[in-house]
Amino acid sequence: MKKFNIRKVLDGLTAASSSSSTSAQPGTPKENDAVLETLQSEHFQLCKTVRHGFPYQPSSMAFDPVQKILAVGTQAGALRLFGRAGVECYCQHESGAAVIQLQFLINEGALVSALADDSIHLWNLRQKIPAILHSLKFNRERITYCHLPFQSKWLYIGTERGNIHIVNVESFTLSGYVIMWNKAIELSTKTHPGPVVHISDNPMDEGKLLIGFECGVVVLWDLKSKKADCRYNYDEAIHSVAWHHEGKQFVCSHSDGTLTTWNVRAPAKPAQIITPHGKQPKDGKKPEPCKPILKVEYKTTRAGDPFMVLSGGLSYDTVGRRACLTVMHGKSTTVLEMDYPIVDFLTLCETPYPSDFQEPYAVVVLLEKDLVVIDLGQIGYPIFESPYPLSIHESPVTCCEYFADCPSELIPALYSVGSRQKRQGYSKKEWPISGGNWGQGTQTYPEIIITGHADGSIKFWDASALMLQVLYKLKTAKVFERARGKEEKPSTDIVEEDPFAIQTLFWCPESRMLCVAGVSAHVIIYRFSKQEVTTEVVQVFISQCLTVTGGRGITVWPTLRGIITHAGVNGSLPCSPGYQVELVVQLVWVSGEPPQQITSLAVNSSYGLVVFGNSNGLAVVDYVQKTLLLSMSISELSSPSDPCQRQPCSPRKPRQPSGGLCDSNDASNNSEERCKSPTSGKPLYGKDNAFTRSRSSSVTSIDRESREAISSFYFCESFPRKSDSQVSPCLLVGTTQGSVMMVALSMLPGGDQKPQQPVGFASCGPLVRLKGDILTMALLDAAGTLLPPTYEPWYDPNASDEEKEKVRRRRPSTPPTSQEGHDAQFAVLCSEKQAKVVAMPSQTCVHKHNITETSFVLRADVVQMAGAYCLACFCANGHIMTLSLPSLRPLLDVNYLPLTDMRIARTFCFSNLGQALYLTSPTEIQRITYSQETCDNLQEMLSELFTPVETPEAPNRGFFKGLFGGGAQSLDREELFGETASGKASRSLAQHIPGPGSMEGMKGAASGVVGDLARARVALDERGQKLGELDERTAAMMASADSFSKHAHDMMVKYKDKKWYQL
Repeated sequence: MKKFNIRKVLDGLTAASSSSSTSAQPGTPKENDAVLETLQSEHFQLCKTVRHGFPYQPSSMAFDPVQKILAVGTQAGALRLFGRAGVECYCQHESGAAVIQLQFLINEGALVSALADDSIHLWNLRQKIPAILHSLKFNRERITYCHLPFQSKWLYIGTERGNIHIVNVESFTLSGYVIMWNKAIELSTKTHPGPVVHISDNPMDEGKLLIGFECGVVVLWDLKSKKADCRYNYDEAIHSVAWHHEGKQFVCSHSDGTLTTWNVRAPAKPAQIITPHGKQPKDGKKPEPCKPILKVEYKTTRAGDPFMVLSGGLSYDTVGRRACLTVMHGKSTTVLEMDYPIVDFLTLCETPYPSDFQEPYAVVVLLEKDLVVIDLGQIGYPIFESPYPLSIHESPVTCCEYFADCPSELIPALYSVGSRQKRQGYSKKEWPISGGNWGQGTQTYPEIIITGHADGSIKFWDASALMLQVLYKLKTAKVFERARGKEEKPSTDIVEEDPFAIQTLFWCPESRMLCVAGVSAHVIIYRFSKQEVTTEVVQVFISQCLTVTGGRGITVWPTLRGIITHAGVNGSLPCSPGYQVELVVQLVWVSGEPPQQITSLAVNSSYGLVVFGNSNGLAVVDYVQKTLLLSMSISELSSPSDPCQRQPCSPRKPRQPSGGLCDSNDASNNSEERCKSPTSGKPLYGKDNAFTRSRSSSVTSIDRESREAISSFYFCESFPRKSDSQVSPCLLVGTTQGSVMMVALSMLPGGDQKPQQPVGFASCGPLVRLKGDILTMALLDAAGTLLPPTYEPWYDPNASDEEKEKVRRRRPSTPPTSQEGHDAQFAVLCSEKQAKVVAMPSQTCVHKHNITETSFVLRADVVQMAGAYCLACFCANGHIMTLSLPSLRPLLDVNYLPLTDMRIARTFCFSNLGQALYLTSPTEIQRITYSQETCDNLQEMLSELFTPVETPEAPNRGFFKGLFGGGAQSLDREELFGETASGKASRSLAQHIPGPGSMEGMKGAASGVVGDLARARVALDERGQKLGELDERTAAMMASADSFSKHAHDMMVKYKDKKWYQL
């Protein structure tokens, strides 16, 4: 993985994609022209697909109790909607203003959002990609609170001036009915009551509106008589208000940590004042003030005591205590500590009717970095296990890899070992947010995403079918036993903050080999096993040499000074099923200087080799034999050499170091190094003898930044030299200065290396040079088909020897040969600036394409698309491009991201079949596609938010309530708020903006035949809807007629034979 320079990223933001040129070099063989390229521009189209993860910086939340859909708004104007597992949706307000409140039109498939820029929007959720139907922008007043009664089309909007306006959500027009603050409060009041912080109607009387002002005044407003019925005054500021379902009492939460309960008909003083977390003085005085209670909810049950749920209100002496949610039920008070500050919470109830017993069953708590759902029906209030991928940011993501169309058995294997890692103690009930339906797409190939994190953990995710579910989590920090002490301060900021952070990783899906490199210059190789074992680990620390420990023996190679194994591991190391440590390599500190970070990494399971490099050179390690095979500096790579063999040496006979990952000037056989672990930065062993010369004493910071480093590796079977006619194992090496070099590997046929069998290496010198860092390399055959590196099929390393023997190494049965004058392969090479295709073995550059001159490429991959292969590139100026192979013909160039940053540069990755992703925020993964086929099928693949569900029946009023006028009182809001009764609202107060999803927006945007067709389509839809309503009415009338006929017949039979005086 290459290092990114922030200056280069910022320079690339303002750069434009340069005019690209594709050229064929002279001397191109004629047979190259015969390569049939099937990919065309029509195969490509770029669009976003889905967004996964926790909503970044959440600000508000709402829940539809009938559809069972949860909506979350963010400070950046984003909307995230959640249903059952796999049902997610993302949409964005164009203004980017913070979402301050959300209100569902319950069971109507619509949502109202209020933003910090004083605009409200109506979203249509009946389509797979929600769209705004209407918008209303207030010009003179700031919006502070919104309330939409159940089954009402009139939205109450409170403002900072203390006024309340009413909006018709069907037409998004203002009513002339306005509640002015000076009419709501008492005339004798000399001060402004402050902004409106609460609006709600009486559950039993829709004509009574409860208005809460910030100063502590609560007003019960009679909508019909347009005056205040009662006013309730308290000295402390109000944060929230909650009704009892009978409409006779309400509760207010205040800034001093108190809760006041008021009887509607007794406004003189509160019926009760309590301080849930206040200390009660013995002398009967008022309790000490506490922190504000930011929100309270009051929910009743038929068979027991009511629930009162509140956030905040802790005493001031609890300094440093985490945020808490308090649940008061009867005489018990339960305080639930949260990991992050609480943004909002909602109590989920069985009924959507506010006039009925609420029967609460769960509480959804929106935290700054998490979403928690608490089960109110079980003792101890356990939480539900979340089915959403909200833990991406559990530790900051440092790298990311994406594998589409991987082996089908991988996901079940990872899930089987990952299921054992699940926490216990969750609620046994099903996840309560269960609305929506999955998509019906035909995309069935397996997809896996791997994320590396700052705490050293690695997560495997199932990303198939536009979903995301965690499969398995690996903690690489467990390898290092020593914990960092408080008094131990490492010398570098990186080690001090995140010593185990994943720098880069390499995964082979076929062999299941995993290799990770950390910021502390350590490399860990893992094998996958389904069995649990205990590995005996032996520690050996030898100065000026590499010591390697593993679970199956130990071999010491005293060649590359400055490499040791995992430090601080003693005795046995228990390994649970999953990825188990095979080998750990650690670059050591030299004379107080930290090692150079590892910049590139590759593993080949067929050869049993892992190669890694940095600014000093490369090292090749045999992870099967636990041996160092090669240590070579970049200068040695650049000059051709004779084949050399690295034989095993006894640890007692250390030999002269040969450069490699440490400077050649630091040569001293007898001096002992001070080896430091990533956990402490302090010496692990050895004397205080230092080298005669510091590793960086002659290297300035400028020289170090400009030093050439290894940027990429690629194992292959190719022609190392121009004169070769038979392929052999090779290693392609790319550097940060654009050099591509070839290293030939001399191995036994079939790759069956014996423990003491020498392996030969020969540097074949430079192959070609490009501009900028080498990002990716690949090999194609003469027909343009990708030649992937050979691999060993996976087998369980802890299985019996007989089972291991059944697995044979997979290698080409008939390796390609090159006839004289003919090239059998194409090497595809891509750097930050250009791409080249080189014919092998002639090493002739047959195609060249200048990708950009003013910007630079951040990520490039050779990917499969529609049965062929292409080169996909992402530039710092936001352009995403694809080039055909091997001709490098431009197929796609879209300016996708107007800006970029280091997070996107670090995490952007392409995959096969037109898939790509990047981290769009610290907590969210954005997946995109550049495939035309996927874009065409996207509607079918996306999940549905709205599903037809019958609204529950209204609570039965009962005989006596109906007889004596009890029960909920309805209100004809249309008659009260309509234009006929209330008149027209001021035009300057708010501006109506038709949304793209509304009829008005379509009329304004459509023109010509397209517009006529669209209007005709909408007219047909409306006509069909009206015909459907007519059918329903006809059916209802027929049912009513049948019922009347039946009752008439019964009456006739009853009184048929009776005389008039018997009636």
